[in-house]
Amino acid sequence: MGEILEMVEGYENILVLGCGTCVTVCLSGGEREAAILAGQLRIWGKKEGKNLNVMEHTIQRQCEKEWVDEMRGHVEKADVVLSLACGVGVQLVAEMYEDKAVYPGLNTTFMGYPVEHGTWLENCRGCGNCVLAHTAGVCPITRCAKSLLNGPCGGSQNGKCEISKETECAWQLIYDRLKTKERLEWMNSYQPPRDWSTAGDGGPRKSVKIEEVVD
Repeated sequence: MGEILEMVEGYENILVLGCGTCVTVCLSGGEREAAILAGQLRIWGKKEGKNLNVMEHTIQRQCEKEWVDEMRGHVEKADVVLSLACGVGVQLVAEMYEDKAVYPGLNTTFMGYPVEHGTWLENCRGCGNCVLAHTAGVCPITRCAKSLLNGPCGGSQNGKCEISKETECAWQLIYDRLKTKERLEWMNSYQPPRDWSTAGDGGPRKSVKIEEVVD
């Protein structure tokens, strides 16, 4: 909250912008969270004797231009936009409204899935060199603390990682799944070092879907 207050210092018209997809599921940036944060800012403004106009609005996705463009009327009323989307959404809103100050209201951590209510597990790095076909659907790049591609290190014990006893050894999981599927021979296949130059000459990666033309 301290970081947020520092970012909005000096602004009177604040728009707290929620996102209706990923951050809503993660209970961190949806309509409910936008309302809570807006309420906190209003309370802070009154305590500090500031004349703040704190607005709140939530769109379906902040990562798609069509949705971001439709909220133009809300943005025009604001001096600063406090986005509760992931980093992708924050950047798109900032790009489309260059005359406005756009700041992040939360920190993006990783891509994961809900293990249980309120708990998420990172599953994918988006590295562009997927080996899941050879590892029974367990990503060693992400789930192994050392990102080992050809079996476990010498430190794992009783199915747990040596880095943290709370973390399951990815290669123990891979072994167990391959054994269940009667595919243990896959453990003998060598995975060459990854090509981490998926970003080309550097900078952000770009993905383009080529549509097939059928005569």
